[in-house]
Amino acid sequence: MWQFWVDRGGTFTDIVARKPDGSLQTHKLLSENPERYADAAVQGVRELLGLESDQDIPKGSIRAVKMGTTVATNALLERKGDRTILFITKGLRDLLRIGYQNRPRLFDLNIQLPELLYEDVVEVEERIAAAGEVVTQLDIDKTKTALEKAYSEGYRSVAVALMHSFQHPNHEKLIGELARAVGFPQISLSHVVSPLIKLVGRGDTAVVDAYLSPILRRYVEQVAKALGADEGGCNQLMFMQSNGGLTDADLFQGRDAILSGPAGGVVGMVRTAADHGFDKLIGFDMGGTSTDVCHYAGEYERSFETEVAGVRMRAPMMSIHTVAAGGGSILSFRDGRMQVGPESAGANPGPAAYRCGGPLTVTDCNVLLGKLQPEHFPSVFGHEGNEPLDKEIVRRKFESLAAEMGTDKSIEELAQGFLRIAVENMANAIKKISVQRGYDVTKYTMNCFGGAGGQHACLVADALGMERIFIHPYAGVLSAFGMGLADITAIREHQFQSSILDTEAQNICDTLAQSATAEVAAQGVAEVDISISATAHIRPADAQQSLSVPLSDPGTMRDAFVVAHKQRFGFAPDTSDLIIEMLVTEAIGKTGEQVTLPDKIAAGATQTPVTLYSSGQHQQVPLIDRTQLGVGHSVKGPAILTEPTGTNVVEDGWTATCLSGGNLILTRETPLQRVEAVGTNVDPVMLEVFNNLFMSIAEQMGATLANTAYSVNIKERYDFSCAIFDQNGDLVANAPHVPVHLGSMSESVRTILRQNRGKIRPGDVFMMNNPYNGGTHLPDVTVITPVFDEAGEKIVFTVASRGHHADIGGKTPGSAPPDSRHIEEEGVLIDNFLLVDRGELRDDAARELLASGRYPCRNVDQNMADLAAQIAANETGAVELRKISAQFGLPTVHAYMGHVQDNAEESVRRVLDVLRDCSFSYPLDGGAKIEVAISVDKASRTATIDFSGTSGQSPLNYNAPLAICRAVVLYVFRTLVGSDIPMNEGCMKPLNLIVPTGTMINPNAPAAVISGNTEVSQAIADTLYGALGVVAGSQGTMNNFVYGNATFQNYETICGGTGAGKGFDGTSAVHSHMTNTRMTDPEVLESRFPVRLEEFSIRSGSGGTGEFQGGDGIRRRLRFLEETTVTVLSSHRDIHPHGASGGAPGATGQNAIVRGNGLVQELSGNDQSVLLPGDVFVMETPGGGGFGQPDKMV
Repeated sequence: MWQFWVDRGGTFTDIVARKPDGSLQTHKLLSENPERYADAAVQGVRELLGLESDQDIPKGSIRAVKMGTTVATNALLERKGDRTILFITKGLRDLLRIGYQNRPRLFDLNIQLPELLYEDVVEVEERIAAAGEVVTQLDIDKTKTALEKAYSEGYRSVAVALMHSFQHPNHEKLIGELARAVGFPQISLSHVVSPLIKLVGRGDTAVVDAYLSPILRRYVEQVAKALGADEGGCNQLMFMQSNGGLTDADLFQGRDAILSGPAGGVVGMVRTAADHGFDKLIGFDMGGTSTDVCHYAGEYERSFETEVAGVRMRAPMMSIHTVAAGGGSILSFRDGRMQVGPESAGANPGPAAYRCGGPLTVTDCNVLLGKLQPEHFPSVFGHEGNEPLDKEIVRRKFESLAAEMGTDKSIEELAQGFLRIAVENMANAIKKISVQRGYDVTKYTMNCFGGAGGQHACLVADALGMERIFIHPYAGVLSAFGMGLADITAIREHQFQSSILDTEAQNICDTLAQSATAEVAAQGVAEVDISISATAHIRPADAQQSLSVPLSDPGTMRDAFVVAHKQRFGFAPDTSDLIIEMLVTEAIGKTGEQVTLPDKIAAGATQTPVTLYSSGQHQQVPLIDRTQLGVGHSVKGPAILTEPTGTNVVEDGWTATCLSGGNLILTRETPLQRVEAVGTNVDPVMLEVFNNLFMSIAEQMGATLANTAYSVNIKERYDFSCAIFDQNGDLVANAPHVPVHLGSMSESVRTILRQNRGKIRPGDVFMMNNPYNGGTHLPDVTVITPVFDEAGEKIVFTVASRGHHADIGGKTPGSAPPDSRHIEEEGVLIDNFLLVDRGELRDDAARELLASGRYPCRNVDQNMADLAAQIAANETGAVELRKISAQFGLPTVHAYMGHVQDNAEESVRRVLDVLRDCSFSYPLDGGAKIEVAISVDKASRTATIDFSGTSGQSPLNYNAPLAICRAVVLYVFRTLVGSDIPMNEGCMKPLNLIVPTGTMINPNAPAAVISGNTEVSQAIADTLYGALGVVAGSQGTMNNFVYGNATFQNYETICGGTGAGKGFDGTSAVHSHMTNTRMTDPEVLESRFPVRLEEFSIRSGSGGTGEFQGGDGIRRRLRFLEETTVTVLSSHRDIHPHGASGGAPGATGQNAIVRGNGLVQELSGNDQSVLLPGDVFVMETPGGGGFGQPDKMV
């Protein structure tokens, strides 16, 4: 009987057929071709069986069809799932829309949030507390009525997500029973689809499941019918799940289908390489639109928290990182930079060479360079689908591009340059899943697959220092091949949240194992063929991030956790109080096919000489049909190996050797020359390469900091920033973190370099938070590491990280006293403190400093833990900078640090070319004002930004240090640049700032500044936008809410509405401008702190009206269960956020306390109070201003 292993991708459907005699045959066809067939997978099966279109599939002809499909993924991307209604706990109707409140792209004024999957929402009157106490009984009658109404309106899919249902699901179960009684065919209960903490992710997963499962079910039924499954034509129809295991078609659900195809590739990668002893792998799967990369070191890596198409998922999925760099990635030249992607030509029109009018792409680079030979490539192109690749049109388009660029490079050099950029992008993606997580990628084997992988594998490996590449004979269809090798699996999760010593963990895993085993056994697997694995996800009690280890006795798990922690984070954790956060049990039914491919006898393969452009010259290289290679046959590069499903380029210095079964192993025989003679003159290719390298280094620093930090502020709210600087302390690149940090860190770095000139030694690390020396406010502590040359004589770079510490002392917990008048009342002031002396942490001295002063830090251990994370982040940056210096030479790296700044400078000058003189006066609550006049000198292409007329420094704490004003100006002008450039020192070079001393935006010490960082920074941004006229005022505040007592502290910044602009509405319930921190998930919040979130909703109607509407603010109600001191620092409680061009202003915000006796106590924008158990704090945040006359509203 036949077997068919199918990967139904977005563009092509790949099929590997196993014939009754055991031999294999491949087939590839377009996934969408409605004129010829209804379904590609079914059509492919029929063609391989040799059936006519009107013939039924004979009974008993197919043993199994195992399929991965993008049906669910495509429906998600295109938002074409079934109409879905969401039932959620009362007060949280907008929770999934607000999410974690951060905006996806930092510098976009027109903020685009993902489209919601559910069409309507019902708030359910019910509430269960974190500990399981029923606060409000489920109102069954109201809920039933709401379900009946939804059903009568045509809804057939319902998602239910209630607070704490992952542990206490009774109310969800009752709603499920009611929905079944009403007649809903699709009911997705969050505790069933994802029994894990975090309501936002679990709720999104339930919605995805409800939205996609019906469309998936229809597709499965369609395929089953077409294959004659009920009539015996196909004995078994199975689908690949996102977790890497097969499941019966009847059990395949929407939440498990998102990575169905790519998961097959991971399985194929692991199983094929294991046959040849390779167990440490980097998967490199390059297709037409994107590239998927993954890591394997003995066990499949799965993520339980993933974001796909803007939807947060809490379900086990293969850990696959995708980068928008594929064969179809479009080449462009913008703002002096050569760029590859992220836009793709797709399948239609496809690359220029496809003869359908498409743009130049990565594929076209390979055609021009000779890596793809039209004579040795299928003739399936053109409008009739029967023509070869068109090299001539590629040549003409490259000539036009060269003329547009005004370059003296040859078109081959241009193509090679674009190819290098694409390669570096893919290499940076691999670093994210390996280097950033502590793995030495040079000790791994790359398993290369996907239609375009073999063309680039050697180049990507060289970029990473890898020396071995494995390519299977079915690499071009490896995802389909992997379907056949995969086992049937069932996974069960349980949120445990108890001590590692709790013996109940084993009992729970036994119960989970019984459930998972039963599911696998029901699919025809004998129990003797089912194996069980159980893992515990462990973290220290005071940390947030867990690591998985095999479930065992406490001592063994503790030892395994230490090893995993050292591997991931580089240091040993505190193991005095370890928590098992989650238990995961997997039942594996050994059903994967054993495939042994035949060996070929080496008999001398035919070599066809072809022209290849490589290493700066045209040369004759052999083109060989890979299928002619026999065991032991070696081919030295440069050479091209063709096969039916792909092309493999063996680059110079590499050798390809044929192993048993026709597998190829590519090894670097000639050591790679890591030192590149690039030169110091600006080159568009290397400008883009260095831009991406510098950004990648800053992002790696950020990943290290988030992974290793202790506090919620840094680890979960992402209130930190990392950046690299040149030898002068000028900002070169930053990861897209918090804008107010980014533009101000240069001042801190330059202060340290200036004050310690001649005294800094290798291994020294400094910290500071002084607002009068480049700091922002005291909780933002900057750690600065000068990086020396190899001789240890000269500082050649500086790296720095700034993190918001949960408490740095001061009059109130959280270091945000609303009534501070002097800087010392806000905490411990740190100025030029040597934190690490020649590699030795000055632990005692640092602790003494943090515990000193009138108002010392309240949790010095936490401060020290976060400082250790910042030191580690800086070391990551320093190591990577040394690597690129070794590769390119220090003079080249320094030159390109200058070039990327020059490029950003020119981008800002182009903005100034179209700006006119303008001014604005911005009133603040309390009577102060910020004034700005912007005058543009067209001749010199510069602008003067004059804040003269701004109010004098405040006796209160509404003062912003000069570094903040500078950071805001940098941010605002960066947002005016249309293209995606890095924000660096170059942006400031054409801008001259006049900021009078003694004003609220350039105060004299020792003025209090706590509100300046958060509130005045937002006001400066809206003042500048008001003058420029491009966008109305946003909420103009960060709505700081700090609360705590002797046992806990927490700090929130709360979202609001953004201003509308010309051509776009403002966005509701999102952070704007100078902050982008995240909100803690409600379930995590309530499990950690004595509070109950009673409402978090969008404040409809609070955005200003206009031709374009301002975004709405939010309403947040928090009930306190212990006596707690609360502090609020906020703005626009009196003054409305302004409209623009005739648009109406946004609504002001409000702060209040509802006492236990019902009495309402209004609070000012800057206030403090003590709440007793049962009291409720209520915040309503401002809306954004409207843009344009309301009578023009569309």
